[in-house]
Amino acid sequence: MENIYLPKLAVIKEIIQETSDTKTVRLTVDGASIDYLPGQFGEFSCIGEGESTFGFASSSLRKEFFEFSFRTSGRATAGINSLNVGDSIGFRGPYGNFFDTGKMKGKDIIFIGGGIGMAPVKSILEYCLDERNDYGKITVLYGAKTVMDLMYKNAIEEWKSFANTDVVITVDPGGETPDWKGRVGFVPTILEELPVKGNNAIAVVCGPPIMIKFVLKSLEKMGFNKEDIITTLENRMKCGIGKCGRCNIGSVYVCKEGPVFTAKEIESMPNDF
Repeated sequence: MENIYLPKLAVIKEIIQETSDTKTVRLTVDGASIDYLPGQFGEFSCIGEGESTFGFASSSLRKEFFEFSFRTSGRATAGINSLNVGDSIGFRGPYGNFFDTGKMKGKDIIFIGGGIGMAPVKSILEYCLDERNDYGKITVLYGAKTVMDLMYKNAIEEWKSFANTDVVITVDPGGETPDWKGRVGFVPTILEELPVKGNNAIAVVCGPPIMIKFVLKSLEKMGFNKEDIITTLENRMKCGIGKCGRCNIGSVYVCKEGPVFTAKEIESMPNDF
């Protein structure tokens, strides 16, 4: 019988130091990417130190590698942090549901990310940019506490190069530096200042729970239907396959029924995430 907990081995091809405590890791299996869809996640492990759950942070259409981003915060992530290019990392997945890119075609899309929560947003954003002609106006709003906490600096410059695409970067008040040329303000506040309307539009959101809470309210003010506001919840996940019970929100198992949900679906869940 197949061992559902047995990881495959992926090889680290590149490590990108995003901030002082966060990295992006590029991996291959047999010299290439794996098959997954934007919004899905995997279980990544340093053998002997444990595993952690991370959403994919790269477009599934880019077949030369796949990525995840992490912040060092415990034994498993400390183990992953100790690995180098050429080392092997354990991988299980992909798991979970995914963004409905068919529903998004032909519509304007605003992608909203906060801190390391930008990682799963990056996956679906870059998927849409790889198929740029299938979508309308794309707006990206990304915020972090300080300038030093901003991730994906090289990717941000790439996003700006696409036609009909606006990229807005903001930091919290007090988090700016003297040479900062971006916006200053909390993500929900900046969001309401943007020329974005909910008509024929989709919003994709991920970040700290408190940010998501207020962003959802802002999007409703801007005319977005709850069915057209999509977020991804990767909280408390451990096994990834609905066995350990750590990811449940009420009767919903995030690892099996999510992690991608609409605001309408979240409305019916207990407010404990």
